[in-house]
Amino acid sequence: MKSSAISSPSASSACRGNNGSPIVEFTFSEDQLLLQQAVRDFLEGECTPAAVRELWDTETGRSPAFWAKLSEIGVPGLLVPEDHNGLGMDERDLVLVLEEAGRAALAEPVISTAAVGVPLLVELSGKGQSELAQKWLGAVANGEAMLAVGHARSPFVGDAHVADLLFLPDGENLHAVPRGETQLTAQDSNDQSQRLFSVDWSPSVATRVASGSEGAAMQQAAFDRGVLACAAQQLGVGQQLIDMGALYATQRQQFGVAIGSFQAVKHRLANAKVQVEYARAVVYRAAHSVATGAEQRAADVSMAKVAAGEAALFASKEALQVHGAIGYTYEQDLHIWMKRAWSLDLAFGTGAWHRARLADAIIDGQGPVRAFGYCAPKA
Repeated sequence: MKSSAISSPSASSACRGNNGSPIVEFTFSEDQLLLQQAVRDFLEGECTPAAVRELWDTETGRSPAFWAKLSEIGVPGLLVPEDHNGLGMDERDLVLVLEEAGRAALAEPVISTAAVGVPLLVELSGKGQSELAQKWLGAVANGEAMLAVGHARSPFVGDAHVADLLFLPDGENLHAVPRGETQLTAQDSNDQSQRLFSVDWSPSVATRVASGSEGAAMQQAAFDRGVLACAAQQLGVGQQLIDMGALYATQRQQFGVAIGSFQAVKHRLANAKVQVEYARAVVYRAAHSVATGAEQRAADVSMAKVAAGEAALFASKEALQVHGAIGYTYEQDLHIWMKRAWSLDLAFGTGAWHRARLADAIIDGQGPVRAFGYCAPKA
């Protein structure tokens, strides 16, 4: 994603409004769009609904062979610096990849590993934890390691069972704990592709990697990255649900014509599409805020989670209405994405929590959005 008013002074001076103020143009580069298409093509061939269903019946619900293929095209290492064998990109590149992951209902731990865990390791490398980063960044980029990240707003940790290293909070302290030093208890989920665990562990000086205000700030940044990643996947989920509804509407006939020719059906899918497209711009803006460390990052990612979450849930409802009774059946693939919309809405803060966060940011009277602080009950 390029920003003419921020990234390039020459572009900024050449692109101004009538009042002389710079116009910020958010567009993706050709390379970014090619990366998105490459990931889409790969997932369409490898992450089919049949493949997703097949993993439900396995012990871990994850595929080491598939993760190795993902690593070959660079997905886990997108944010890993080049000197650690990664691609050295940022969230403005990753957001499109995460969107495709949502479109394909990808179950692998891309959010915890690529979107949240890797930036934590990179940040820690500059704060006296270079050995930790040296050990794990290259392994992640090469597909040899997975990461899991816990946060204070959830009692459970996703994909802890396959993670080689877990980042876990203890108040303001942040710990990096090998899986072998934890005890995991599986928890139920409404999404068969989701694997949640409660983690029993003992904080120690040996596992503590950040403390005090520094540890709290790193936890907040990691949480916001997770929020962005969920919002990006929700975009892909919402779009896929619309596409499935549109396809079914061209196939299902009533009164001798395709039901897609009925205005009421068209309106359902069109309304869902409007919500997804409105959310898309908000999510992309949040990706820019996270990538550049903008002061309003927390507000931007919350707005993205609210917009994308509402769009995905609305698309779920409308796609189900278009399918009718068959949409409720286990054999119909629609529920794969509906359940993903539900589980993503609960991950890294519910929509209700993020709306409350934004409300406090805007009306608490403590300062501008870019400087707000927030601490609310779990929702």
